[in-house]
Amino acid sequence: MNRSVDILPFVDLGAQYAEIGTDVEAAMLRVCRSLRYVGGEEVDAFEAAFAAHCGAEHAIGMANGTDALELALVAAGLQPGDEVLVPGNTFVATAEAVHAARGIVRFVDVHADTGLIDLDSAAERRTPATRAIIPVHLYGRMVDMKAIMTFATSHDLIVVEDAAQAHGARRGGLAAGTVGHVGCFSFYPGKNLGALGDAGAATTNDAGIADRLRLLRDHGRRGDGNHAVIARNSRLDPMQAAVLAVKLEHLDRWSQARRSSARALRERLVPAVLDWRGSDPLEEVHHLFPILVDDRDTMQAGLRERGIMTGVHYRHDLPSTLAFANGADACPVAADRALRQLSLPMHAHLDEVAIERITQGVEECMAAQGATSSSPVS
Repeated sequence: MNRSVDILPFVDLGAQYAEIGTDVEAAMLRVCRSLRYVGGEEVDAFEAAFAAHCGAEHAIGMANGTDALELALVAAGLQPGDEVLVPGNTFVATAEAVHAARGIVRFVDVHADTGLIDLDSAAERRTPATRAIIPVHLYGRMVDMKAIMTFATSHDLIVVEDAAQAHGARRGGLAAGTVGHVGCFSFYPGKNLGALGDAGAATTNDAGIADRLRLLRDHGRRGDGNHAVIARNSRLDPMQAAVLAVKLEHLDRWSQARRSSARALRERLVPAVLDWRGSDPLEEVHHLFPILVDDRDTMQAGLRERGIMTGVHYRHDLPSTLAFANGADACPVAADRALRQLSLPMHAHLDEVAIERITQGVEECMAAQGATSSSPVS
């Protein structure tokens, strides 16, 4: 990379901190002075605020999003050996959580034009042993949950929404994390709502599941100190809860900024690289802005030379990873996307100059390659 080129970061946490750093530091200092470093009113207040923001009855803070997925499956009734349908195009944590919950992962392909779970593929992969499905609201775009619930109800499946990239996303009047039995969120620092370290939460409208989740995250302990079940420690700590509460107040505005930037990128980029042909982009929260190009690595290198940082989500479809290699569950559309998807810079602090620089950089790289994106696998 040319060191004289100004760097355009993929995610700009510095700009976010410059905006709200004073309030974040005040919240952290409040926790320090409280001397309450596990549980307490900071966690309770954030859980209540996050549940209200999502439109869910309950929000249960967790140590991270992966734990939220695992414990959600257990709390919703998954038994050892039960099969769980998981899209092949997602972060590895979605499948790891199934394994940790002692379930069996069955990979499902995705739609070429959205990268989201394909119910036709799910129907093909479902067996009598299938007990659950995890629709992943990837990139900040929400799965068609009405269709998911129809499918799940007809086959008596547990539905755990992976909303790790979809804080505040909606589709058809439904909110991410509030439709299935449980919704699971990550607050990893780079997420739309990010902590200052690992953190997560599960949302549900089922009081029984909420009760089990609270037990499972805290050693199976009830209020009287008795331990009702063998569980684990996956508590959300007060420092992260306090920081998240500050950021939650800005989330809707930040989401709107992401939508405006995504709209500008869509209008200026060559249509052949776009995969935005799914849900209404105005309801998405654009955690990521992926494009599809034939020579992804060359494009990434070319943008890096221009000082534009990008990400690859994901370099391998999960059935092709060493950890989850399973020829019986090949996902050709997900495999095709793994070769071609490249995530452009996307955050709430992009400005007009940055957007113009990104689009110009993509155009220059495509011209240099002398190629356009081919049609996706269908």
